[in-house]
Amino acid sequence: QVQLVESGGGLVQAGGSLRLSCVTSGRTLATYHLGWFRQPPGKEREFVAALSRSTDSAGYADSVKGRATISRDNAKNTVYLQMNNLKPDDTALYYCAASNYGSTWSRFSSVYNHWGQGTQVTVSS
Repeated sequence: QVQLVESGGGLVQAGGSLRLSCVTSGRTLATYHLGWFRQPPGKEREFVAALSRSTDSAGYADSVKGRATISRDNAKNTVYLQMNNLKPDDTALYYCAASNYGSTWSRFSSVYNHWGQGTQVTVSS
């Protein structure tokens, strides 16, 4: 079992940056593929970024490509999401997730079997 706790959200002006963190406890972070998802107000949860457990290959949603970077620090059991040049459309509740299914990362939320509670990101125009 693994527990995930996000932090780092907040209110930021358009064009600003945030670094979201997700600390895990329980099993070691290195055994999981990791993902960040978000749920904008009134919309369904959507994929943001993900990172493979073994190769550190990463994938990004088109909406954040070039503005987001996912990374991990296995020694700290922490996964990060650096978001730059934030836009009002980035406003959402951001979740981190962990999966031990398959050989690489996935953009599909259904394969992630561990989720955090979320951290709110609000971008003002």
